[in-house]
Amino acid sequence: MLDIQLFRKDPDTVAHRLSSRGYCFNVAEFKRLETERRMLQSETEALQARRNQLSKQIGILKGQGKEAGPALAEADEVGAQLHISAARLDMLQTQLSDFLLDLPNVPHESVPLGRDETNNVEISRWGTPRDFEFAVQDHVEIGAPLGLDFDAATNISGARFSVLRGLLARVHRALAHFMLDIHTREHGYIEIYAPYLVHAAALRGTGQLPKFAEDLFHVSRSAASDVAEPEETFYLIPTAEVPLTNLVREMRLTHDVLPLQFVAHTPCFRSEAGSYGKDTRGLIRQHQFDKVELVHIVPPESSYAALEKLVTDAEAILQKLELPYRKVALCTGDLGFASAKTYDLEVWFPAQHRYCEISSCSNMEAFQARRMQTRFRTARGKTEWVHTLNGSGLAVGRTLAALLENGQNANGTVTIPAALRSYLGGLKRLEPSA
Repeated sequence: MLDIQLFRKDPDTVAHRLSSRGYCFNVAEFKRLETERRMLQSETEALQARRNQLSKQIGILKGQGKEAGPALAEADEVGAQLHISAARLDMLQTQLSDFLLDLPNVPHESVPLGRDETNNVEISRWGTPRDFEFAVQDHVEIGAPLGLDFDAATNISGARFSVLRGLLARVHRALAHFMLDIHTREHGYIEIYAPYLVHAAALRGTGQLPKFAEDLFHVSRSAASDVAEPEETFYLIPTAEVPLTNLVREMRLTHDVLPLQFVAHTPCFRSEAGSYGKDTRGLIRQHQFDKVELVHIVPPESSYAALEKLVTDAEAILQKLELPYRKVALCTGDLGFASAKTYDLEVWFPAQHRYCEISSCSNMEAFQARRMQTRFRTARGKTEWVHTLNGSGLAVGRTLAALLENGQNANGTVTIPAALRSYLGGLKRLEPSA
């Protein structure tokens, strides 16, 4: 959520900045709501002041044994007016809050201007894509003899699910363990085991609700007949960003505990409602996938240094796995809803002859903190909003797909990167017969 004071001071400038990401902010509607709010707030405060005056006056009159009837009658009338005015003000405050909940974050001044992904800016590349002396297969074709089974998943759950069998399932597990070990042992993250089901409030805090309700899976727990509990709705997490960031929800932190760095390996669940026909083959875009997620909670002055560290930590995994990739700065029109600045890491997929996103690292600044009501006290005793950041370190299924394609050999085997072999008992390659 954006700071409402920005809009009150200069709504036209905020509208201009939001327009750079393709969002049309209704300045006239905001000004109308804000004008009405100020009038109602003044009216409510005046009525409260008059009620307090009358209360004192009635006490004095009664103490002096004098008639307090007229003052009591006016107090009743003022009380009724105050009830109506306060209710209208509460309703208007809710309208303003809902209005702000629908607004995306303002892009940082360093974000390149652009309408869509075609205007993203490549920052750097690492590694050289391999030259193959044979016909390259994609990860679906390579993976099938190794244990990648989409037919079984379709019979169980439908499209956009997968089953991994035997050694391929073991590689998938090894990748997650490898990533967790690097991030906890070398990068300083605290490992978290987090819930996979969350309340709507947690999703509102990180910005998935109300904006992306159609992309979420939800389940309802009906109250048992013998338990006096209401029906409850839970959501399956679309990313571990949600439970990890909400670990500090509604907290007042002290400066000495910051920065916080959390990491978790979880399944993620997304309906991908708006991505029909996009990257639907294989492991690239599924309803259920595993991800190792990184979250930073930091003071505002260090959040952009934290963003660079976050990206570097994710890059380290790709480099250790010897996977060629590039780093891209997203333009204003391609930023995620809650992000002020984002770098994408895109890994090379030789069968598609293109780079594909495998990690998105973002600084949300205070956007999520305001929604979660998370502050900290500085060394000087001032209370400020924390800044939150998150990124994939990495998406496990996409990493597996990239390993299969980049490590494939002409005989159908797949070479395992040296850094991963100790997690597989020293195994150097995957064999179709294994």
